[in-house]
Formats: sequence, structure tokens, C-alpha cells
Amino acid sequence: MVHIVGAGPGDPELITVKGQRYLREADVVIYAGSLVNPELLKLCREGAEIHNSASMTLPEVVETVEKAEREGKMTVRLHTGDPAIYGAIQEQMDAFQKKGIAYDVTPGVSSFLATAAVLKQEYTLPGISQTVIITRNEGRTPVPDREKLRALAAHQSTMCIFLSITMLEEVVRELIAGGYEESTPIAIVQRATWPEQKIVRATLATVVEEIRGKDIDRTAMIVVSRCLDAEYDLSRLYAPEFAHMFREATK
Repeated sequence: MVHIVGAGPGDPELITVKGQRYLREADVVIYAGSLVNPELLKLCREGAEIHNSASMTLPEVVETVEKAEREGKMTVRLHTGDPAIYGAIQEQMDAFQKKGIAYDVTPGVSSFLATAAVLKQEYTLPGISQTVIITRNEGRTPVPDREKLRALAAHQSTMCIFLSITMLEEVVRELIAGGYEESTPIAIVQRATWPEQKIVRATLATVVEEIRGKDIDRTAMIVVSRCLDAEYDLSRLYAPEFAHMFREATK
């Protein structure tokens, strides 16, 4: 059996209880290189076979899993954050299925949610934004025209941009060209929830200069939204005059 497990964003306590249990029980662990906090590997039992997938190809990952299956061993495939978002797990699951290898998926806390937590920020505020777009800038992996940053910027919603910090100047140009004003707030969080976490707050007009010299060049989330600095309408959910099935309205 293969358990694909989301390791969470970095803080080893942010793995799920189920994910932690699987990690403790695993005979074989294949983890996602420098993206997974090595503190999590301390949960592995003595004698567990541990592989760093950063140096492995997909066929090598599948071959390692096949070997474990032939030997009757349980494998944990440990991915950073939540494996469903930029986790490259579909190709692995498809390969397992073709070979008749049973697997399941345990979700994890994604870095875009950990970023909201460390910013102490809600992404959806009444009257400001009710939509969160999770995306990335085009790099070596192409992006359909309809999903390029310039097109998505037209929605003026909260945008969480993965895997794009090394292209920040291009990101800013595309967002402004798509409709965001230069005064739009932006936050960059590197390694959210790790001890070495860094946070930079700025606007689209100033962010490139703000991060200069701060050694922020990878594993950083970019958040663009008026939610980061705005007056907003209070939620109707807790308004005294708002009734619902659990509470009567009061004047």
C-alpha cells in the first residue's frame, strides 16, 4: 500500500494526525527533498528506508515503490504542503494504477493557507474579494492563454501565486497590465511557518525594490489583494439582525 501524504507547509506540527501516523508506520519513505522539513523524518521508525526524491526520476520513484510492494512493505510518498496543488502526483497515481498498486491520499495544509495564517489575514472579505485564485506565472511549464496572470488579473480578486518569485518583475508587469492598480497591496512570504520565515509587505509599485537584498529567491508565496489593506463590510453571519437556523434575529 502507498500513502501519498501532504507534509504541510513546514512546521512539523502542521502535518495531519493521519499523516503523522502513516509516517511512523512506514517501511519506506520517499520525501520531496528540501521542500519537506527534515524534522518530520525524525518521526520515521528506526530502520525505515528513506529516499530523497529530489534526485529521482518518475520511473525511479515508481520502481522504488514496486520493490517495496513486492517485499510486502508500506510506503509513504511525502509531499510538501497539500499534494493536490503543484504536487505532480497525478502522474504518480496514474503509474501506480497501471501497475495495480493500491494507494490513497492524505491531504495537508497548503502553503497558501499557511501564508494567510502568518499574515493573520482572511483572503475573502465582504465587499472586497469573495474569490481566491491559485496560480503561477508561466515559466518552463506553459500556462494556457486564458490562465495567464494578465487575464486572471481582470477579476481583481485575491491571487495566490506559487513558484514565481524569481520572475517577480514580470509578475508585477503582468498584474498591472491586467488591471491591478500600482497601489494594490502585495505580500511575499518565504517559507511560511519555518523558523527562517520572511515576510515582506509592499505595493505592486514598490515590491521589487522592497525585496532587494533580502535573499528571497525561492519557496516564496506571492499574495496580491486589496484584502491586505482595506476597509471592508462586516460579515452578515454575526450581525444581530441576521437570523439563521441556529439563532434568532435581535433588534
